[in-house]
Amino acid sequence: MSKTLEKIAKHYQSAISGDLFKIKVAEWDMDIYCKKTYSFKDESKVIEMQGQGKTVEALIESLIVKALDKDGKRIFMDADRINLMNEADPAVIVRVAGQINNMGLRQPIGDVVKE
Repeated sequence: MSKTLEKIAKHYQSAISGDLFKIKVAEWDMDIYCKKTYSFKDESKVIEMQGQGKTVEALIESLIVKALDKDGKRIFMDADRINLMNEADPAVIVRVAGQINNMGLRQPIGDVVKE
């Protein structure tokens, strides 16, 4: 492996194995945890759906693949897709999926204060 690819892999491993971030979902009386980044395998179906204009399906897929419990295990299973599509408040889905998908864009508090 080249030095460049080693650096890329090292950065990815650091990001993927980093701390979990907590999102409080008061409406569902639960906390959802997520990572700062996800593998292309996890992102691929979401990106594919977005490219096809299937925004709602992409948001649901984000929740299914990326919403974790405090131990880093998936909260939702593929079989939950229908229930999330038909029996969950769309405003909550949009908000939570948006927070999860934008987690990697957040700056540490110290960096925000310095600006």
